[in-house]
Amino acid sequence: YLQLIEQLELAIVVGEYPPGEKIPGVRDLAAQAQVNPNTMQRALAELEARGLLETQRTAGRTVTGDVEKIAQTLVHHFYHQAAALGLTKAEIAALLEQEEA
Repeated sequence: YLQLIEQLELAIVVGEYPPGEKIPGVRDLAAQAQVNPNTMQRALAELEARGLLETQRTAGRTVTGDVEKIAQTLVHHFYHQAAALGLTKAEIAALLEQEEA
């Protein structure tokens, strides 16, 4: 379930599911991931709680149109992956500054 959340978050931040786009249904996503639909439903509910997905009663789920929320998620993943490599906050900041140059 946690791996599903991470995979779906990454799919959103890299644009596989762009802002405002409808995502596949629970059963389709569960079949793709080869998991139980209840497990997928739980992961999608968590993404809704995090503000990355929105549910329209008759239209299903869509990716949030809040690009800032998606960017925050991207930064969160970047920071934790860089920290896992042993980089300090200062080193991460320096990398970001180099990217701007």
